[in-house]
Amino acid sequence: MKKLKDKVAIITGGAGGIGKATAKLFLKEGAKVMLIGRTESRLIAATKELDDSNVSYCVADVSNATETAAYVSKTVSKFGKIDIFFNNAGIEGKSSQITAYPDEVFDQVIAINLKGVWLGCKHVIPEMNDGGSVIISSSVAGLKGFSGLGAYVASKHGIVGIMRTAALEFAARNIRVNSVYPGPVNTRMMRDIEKDISPQAPNEVKKGFEEGIPFGRYAESIEIAQLVMFLASEDSKYITGTTQVIDGGMSIA
Repeated sequence: MKKLKDKVAIITGGAGGIGKATAKLFLKEGAKVMLIGRTESRLIAATKELDDSNVSYCVADVSNATETAAYVSKTVSKFGKIDIFFNNAGIEGKSSQITAYPDEVFDQVIAINLKGVWLGCKHVIPEMNDGGSVIISSSVAGLKGFSGLGAYVASKHGIVGIMRTAALEFAARNIRVNSVYPGPVNTRMMRDIEKDISPQAPNEVKKGFEEGIPFGRYAESIEIAQLVMFLASEDSKYITGTTQVIDGGMSIA
């Protein structure tokens, strides 16, 4: 039997590498999926690539309360309920020391990566079925510092507080809330980070990151999606309030 048969899932950051890989896996396991993102062209492309009648999309800025409420409403209107929320949208900001970091970029990173998680929980969870699952994307940058990525690191460290609080507040409804902490993943975001750190030698930046990972390589999006799938399914029905690290050993190196 399919593990997510008749379940309805929302995925923010749905057109990105991890979001799209997770959507593909959710659909394969029987779920209906609503993809959320800021850029309609990317959402259309992702929907076409997934090629499934059970996937839809909604254009929304996750840092905007009105637009967050709108994507929740559209999901319920389209699919009738919400069982799973993959709170996954995030941006990297830019590479710069704290003393030179642009205030407006810091504000944008916090708005998407932290406020977006807060607003998602605030608006989605009240509409979720009891026994549902919330999975929040953090990062290995939520466990350790990275020079030059202070805004991103700050935003990802903040997620654990929201996750643990939500896990306590909604345990009475058997809603599980957990967060995942990937190391570097082979996605567009890491290509942008590598280029931002060293426009002339992004491959050397990649090699440097890989040298700090005991497994010696980046993760693939499907590997993160498989962990999210576990947390979304009944296989994890007694797991809540946890930080699920999937970083090839990077955080302990």
